[in-house]
Order: sequence, then C-alpha cells, then structure tokens
Amino acid sequence: MNSTQYSFRTPIIFCFAVFALTNWMGGSLHAKQPNVLFILADDLGWSDTTLYGHTQYYRTPNLERLAKRGMKFTNAYSASPLCSPTRSAILTGLSPARTGITSPNCHLPAVILKANVASRKAGPQVKVVMPTSVTRLSKDYPNMAKTFKRAGYATGHFGKWHLGPAPYSALQHGFDVDLPHHAGPGPAGSFVAPWKFKDFDHDPNIPDQHIEDRMALEAASWMERNRDQPFFLNYWMFSVHAPFDAKKKLIEKYRAQTDPNSAQRSPTYAAMVESMDDAVGTLLDTLDRLQLSDNTIIIFTSDNGGNMYNNVDETTPTSNAPLRGGKATLYEGGTRVPAVIVMPGVAPGSTVSNSRIQSEDYFPTLIEALGLDTEKGQKFDGQSFLKALKGEPFDRDANFQYFPHAPKVPDNLPPSVSVHLGKWKLIRIFHDGKKSEHRNLLFDLDRDISETTDLSSQHPEVVDQLSTRIDHFLTSTEAVLPVPNENYKAED
Repeated sequence: MNSTQYSFRTPIIFCFAVFALTNWMGGSLHAKQPNVLFILADDLGWSDTTLYGHTQYYRTPNLERLAKRGMKFTNAYSASPLCSPTRSAILTGLSPARTGITSPNCHLPAVILKANVASRKAGPQVKVVMPTSVTRLSKDYPNMAKTFKRAGYATGHFGKWHLGPAPYSALQHGFDVDLPHHAGPGPAGSFVAPWKFKDFDHDPNIPDQHIEDRMALEAASWMERNRDQPFFLNYWMFSVHAPFDAKKKLIEKYRAQTDPNSAQRSPTYAAMVESMDDAVGTLLDTLDRLQLSDNTIIIFTSDNGGNMYNNVDETTPTSNAPLRGGKATLYEGGTRVPAVIVMPGVAPGSTVSNSRIQSEDYFPTLIEALGLDTEKGQKFDGQSFLKALKGEPFDRDANFQYFPHAPKVPDNLPPSVSVHLGKWKLIRIFHDGKKSEHRNLLFDLDRDISETTDLSSQHPEVVDQLSTRIDHFLTSTEAVLPVPNENYKAED
C-alpha cells in the first residue's frame, strides 16, 4: 500500500479513562494514560503455542491467559522472515523495503546506512545480484519510544535489540533504560547462567538462572518504579532464538513426553518455550499485583516464523506445520506469527479476529488508540487496525514482505517479495524466469494454507493485479532491488 501520512488527533483514551475511573481497585484510582507493554518473542512460530491448536507438545498457559484478556489474531504477519527487519518495522511503522534493513546483520562491525546494489558482485551460479542491507537503524526515523517519551511516558527496553550498537542502541532511540544493553543477535553465551554479558550477570543465589527469569524480574521492578506515571515497556525476549539450551529439569520433563514420530520433538526447544511463557506470566502477575492490568495495553507477537534449519536433539528445533517453510523464507511458515492484543475497554476478552495485520501496523494502531500526535511529515507503511480491535469490520489493504536475500535453508527461495490481498498470496521471485523475467507463485490461502499448489498459470488476471500492487509498493518505498547477474552462466 502507499505510505500514508497520519495525523491522529482524536483520542479514544476516554474509553480507557471511564473504564479505569469506574473500577476502584484496592482504594486506588487509575486515571492516567494507559501503559503499553510490547512483548516480542524471537523466532516463535505460529505453531509453537497452544493458541491455535497446532501443538500437543509445547505448553503456553500464560499466552492462553493473555488471550482471555484480549483478542487473538489468526492472520498476523511479521514484516520479514528474519528478526532485525521486523524489529525496525515495529519501532518505526515502516517497511524494511523503505529502511533498507532487510537482513539481520545489525550486530556486525560494518556501519551501512544506505542499501546499495551497484557495488555488489555475484558468482556465475546465481541469477541475481542481491543488495546490501543497512546495518543500523537510522536515528532520523520517528519511532515508538520517541513518540511515547514526547507524550510523557517512561520508556524501557529489556532484552534483545539487534538494531545496532551505540550510537544506535536503544538508548539513542528514545529509551530511558536498555538492559542488558547487548547488541548481539542472541543471548550472550547461553540462556542459562552463567552468561557473558558485559555488564549484566545472574543472581549469585540462583546458579542456573534462566535469562528470561532474570529479565522478567528486572522488567517487573522497572514497572513498579514507574507505576505512578504512564510507561512504555519494550520487552523483547531472547527466547526462543539459538543457542539451544534450557533448564535441565524442564528438558528432562519434555524428554519423557516426547513422541518420536511427531514433527515437534525437541525437548530442549519445548523447555525454551516454557521459560518464554513463564516470563509472560511474571509480567502479567506484576501488572495484577500493581493493580495496573485494567490500564495497560499489551501486545504479544513474534519477529518471524519458527526455526527449521538448525539442529537440536537430532531434529529441527520445531515444525511450523501446517504452514510451509519457516524462518528465512517467504512462505507462510516464515512470516505468519502468533499475536494477542489486550486493550482494556476496547478489545473484548477471549475474542478472535481473522483480520490480517502486520508488524508495521502496531505503531499507527497505538497512535490512533491513544490519541498521540505524530511528528510533522511522519509516514507509515502500516495501517491502524483499531477497528478490528473494537470488533468492527476491518479489511486491511495489501501487505508486503520484501526479502531480497537467499539464505540456504529448507524451502528456501531466491530473492523475493510477497503480497497478501484477500485470500490471495503472490510471491515474486526476482529475475528467476526466462530472459531474467520475474517468476511468480500464486496461492489461495483459504484453500491451501500449506502453499502446495501454484495457481499462477490458472489465474493470470490475479497475478497481473497483484504484480501491479508489488510494483507500486517497491516504487513508493524506494526499495533497492536485486538486479540480473551479468556473470550468470545457465546450467546445460
């Protein structure tokens, strides 16, 4: 869709205030601007929770608890099948195609602030030259933290960042606190203590402490210190990203329950999922204890689909079935993710929405819901889905995922871009056809959620319609595109 300049000036905070003022809780009235808690899991697939009925192995009771308080989304998507691009999209409301952060290399030493393809070369075995990815999130973009801070919120970031070290860390992007102030793609060394963070250690009284246990307690303490003012807490988990390790007792518990014939059969990964869910429980318990639950918006989602290419316990970490593919692919398994949103007084509890939403949508949705001002000239590639949260009809315009890279993973694709519109999904594979033409894959997700049947030859009119949408998206975002490789030598 086009980038749209929003200027939301009509707050719906009134419904929060009325709701809070009419609920006396332990002698305390909560009439301040709602808090916002954004919980982002790392590599948690759509089938890795009990929210959608696709697993009998993993246990996520606290996510179920969260869903009872709000709305569960069945068609939520990440902006990218990899982490850093999605993280940039959440914070800015902008597509990775626009920011140029299209791969998770923001921890690397090279500082690249503008994507380019002109200086790139490729060997004769590949058809296209892929663009470089930006490696640091520019401080020029308006973002969630800056917006909340300008509105008088305390802002805290806990956990994974992966959008650049200082001077591009969370502290330079509007957060008052950044713990453990770590620029890497995963936890330093391990999930279970001892860790290797530079200035952050485990509780010496808990020698095998899990990083999420410690992070959730730190976040809980921060919420308590800021309970009397509105706060924006960005709790971006390290879980369930590599390295694959967990509490030994939990691993053994799941080992005893493992079905060797099941696609989900890694006891280590199952234990990691439980520790992730425990952290969600700690945050919910804290909000309840502080009597803040009725005045706190909670968003839970994941940065991309489940990992299908590493090896743990002699299997892949997880399975995204019935979805095809996983992390690092543009098939549904790489980008369809769990999502639950709690918005007291707006989204009824224990409700389900089939509306399609994406990472870029969270920022404009919060802007509209809270009546916050945007910066002059601020643009969003996302779209507010407040109507969906209120139970009103919401038919999102086309959403796109731009991934101009080709990691060697199962079900991998050459550099591609995808579009969803209605029941249709089109994947354009850049310059992969004859005479360097694009190749298209078309799927009817209503009938074929597993993307087994390419319908592009049967519905050329749909391909043309969606191709026009892709062209407009790539032009409007000024995306740096893959180009045909002049050195490519076709196999005989």
